Amino acid sequence: MQESLDVLAIGTHPDDLEITCGGTLVLLANCEYRVGAADLTAGELGTRGSAEIRAQETANASRVLKLCVRENLNIPDGNIENTLENRLRVIRLIRRYRPRLLMIPHWEERHYDHVRASLLLAEAAFQSGLPKIETGQACFRPFRTLYYQGRMGMRPSFVVDISATFDAKMQAILSYRSQFHNSAGSGALDDADEPQTMISTAYALEVIEANCRYYGAMIGARYGEPFLLKESLEISDPVAFFRQIPDTKQAHVFPAL
Repeated sequence: MQESLDVLAIGTHPDDLEITCGGTLVLLANCEYRVGAADLTAGELGTRGSAEIRAQETANASRVLKLCVRENLNIPDGNIENTLENRLRVIRLIRRYRPRLLMIPHWEERHYDHVRASLLLAEAAFQSGLPKIETGQACFRPFRTLYYQGRMGMRPSFVVDISATFDAKMQAILSYRSQFHNSAGSGALDDADEPQTMISTAYALEVIEANCRYYGAMIGARYGEPFLLKESLEISDPVAFFRQIPDTKQAHVFPAL
């Protein structure tokens, strides 16, 4: 029987998770939680590279992220519709790994694949807990669904301090040599043969770092990754809960703004 996961993060395309919540995934893996991931598509419509290249890059990135498992649901890229067939693919995945926490993309995004993925994943997560939807597996619903930030800004419910794992996050991102700028040029696709995209320039990496610095500044940390919950948090002991949060003046680079 497959051992359950503490956290399952699902992305739309290979490299989405690295960009949005890669630092948090490494952080949780370092805390000895069982962390897994899945991609809805192989990214076959990507302007640069190919699905085969992306698959190898994903394997390399997954090792950096210290994932227990990473799967691809092979939904056609560009056709991420909220259909029963696609929901069942996600439901089977959730019921197989029974994650305590599920991470999915926020619903406000520039890329419409991500918008559709957010709705598909949220509905599948809910329906996974309905026993009359039969997949040959026991029904299961994650305790909480956390939304990670896409390209658009959002006001988070909480921010994870990834100062200690930011370098690993960037290493995972740069595993996708067909997609991202590589100043050393080692293993990257020849730019003369590949069109430029929004993420193939050095500026894109600067944006990723600036975004992490922005959310880190919210909590007085050097780097952070934001998450949002739709539900309210239930806290039985506020003193014990907030005791787990370090004193920003002692633990971080500068006091919280």
